[in-house]
Amino acid sequence: MARQGVRGPKPRFLIGNLLDVASLISKSTSFDMPSIDHDIVPRLLPHLVLWSKIYGKRFIYWNGTEPRMCLTETELIKELLVKHSTISGKSWLQQQGCKHFIGRGLLMANGDDWHHQRHIVAPAFMRDKLKSYAGYMVECTKEMIQSMEKEVATGRTEFEIGEYMAGLTADIISRTEFDSSYEKGKQIFHLLTVLQQLCAQASRHLCVPGSRFLPSKYNREIKSLKMEVERLLMEIIQSRRDCVEIGRSSSYGNDLLGMLLNEMQKKRGGNGFSLNLQVIMDECKTFFFAGHETTALLLTWTIMLLASNPSWQDKVRAEVRQVCNGGSPSVEHLSKLSVLNMVINESLRLYPPASVLPRMAFEDIKLGDLHIPKGLSIWIPVLAIHHSEEIWGQDVNEFNPNRFASKSFSPGRHFMPFAAGPRNCVGQSFALMEAKIILAMLISKFKFTISDSYRHAPVIVLTIKPKYGVQVCLKPLEEGETC
Repeated sequence: MARQGVRGPKPRFLIGNLLDVASLISKSTSFDMPSIDHDIVPRLLPHLVLWSKIYGKRFIYWNGTEPRMCLTETELIKELLVKHSTISGKSWLQQQGCKHFIGRGLLMANGDDWHHQRHIVAPAFMRDKLKSYAGYMVECTKEMIQSMEKEVATGRTEFEIGEYMAGLTADIISRTEFDSSYEKGKQIFHLLTVLQQLCAQASRHLCVPGSRFLPSKYNREIKSLKMEVERLLMEIIQSRRDCVEIGRSSSYGNDLLGMLLNEMQKKRGGNGFSLNLQVIMDECKTFFFAGHETTALLLTWTIMLLASNPSWQDKVRAEVRQVCNGGSPSVEHLSKLSVLNMVINESLRLYPPASVLPRMAFEDIKLGDLHIPKGLSIWIPVLAIHHSEEIWGQDVNEFNPNRFASKSFSPGRHFMPFAAGPRNCVGQSFALMEAKIILAMLISKFKFTISDSYRHAPVIVLTIKPKYGVQVCLKPLEEGETC
């Protein structure tokens, strides 16, 4: 890579540039931002800002013994994600880092395994299936709004909206994909949240050979939590199997879990891919996590942005009133909510759930003018691309949904909150439908303003989260009130 003009900071033996990255991030996130400022790349990716100034748009740094090339050139990114999707994927280090968290589910699978898993789960997110989920989404949101209205009636005004969004999206994914209420899955969500935080910490130690075998506090705690999550999942799975075995049901159901169990019962095909219980549990963990975490964060950041931009809140509310005519939003309404769609896109641009998109080359690749050797990881800093002044203009760090009013931006190259190419997020339509329904219902019932107690401090724990949550003040709207 050096011969091709791609250089980077000098790595240390075994640990590479890990200490440099950790030190820079520790300094940049040691303080809260003085105000609500969306210029968050220097805070969350300080190493990228520093090294891109020194080495340019492409540079190499080392995560332990794994070399990573940071790539911000959108034409090359498009080529990698579309043209080379079958010969690139998740690296061993990434898979190890998430081994006890989401295992080898769709998010971490590669090659033929990924292809077969995607083929099995995709029907759960097809248009007709999505339509059937809308009722659950409306029902769950109504329950949450009624709970909030009761709280407001007692005199409460401030709400940590992130907690409510996490609970609501967890309830929805439980009911739509696993046919169980949030109460039943509550323990799983709690354990997965703790696992997520521990795995984010433990992944920093993976670069030391053999460290994953050490009986450290991290490793013991992670393995214990993983076993507990899988025990709870097995209870849900076993209850489905029992219903079929005793003849109470003729199939395992047509939700995601049912599809997986039905597939497992089929004879193994000639492709050699076998869907076993471990893969099913890994798939469940992946969708339990991805199905509620990313949407909850999208909703939380969007509410923060609307609470601190009242004029846009009024525009969205007026549109919702006009389109839905005071009723609950339906699937047919969603395509007409263009202002809300613009606001959601701008929220995803400023605060994409995943800050980076990693791909490892499994074969030698020709990428533009570069020869990428097998084994090189390419890291696409989605957050930095979404905040690039060169791409988005001088107001790049301002909340301006109008930039999505036209089709002039290129979704495949510049805007990639759900990745791009064949390996894009399978639940993308589900997440957007859910976000629109929840926001439309919430904004037609409450006016929200940012609380004085809100401290703006985005941090990365695998995803971009508000360090202290998002506190907003809710005021119920009178009948017919639009602003």
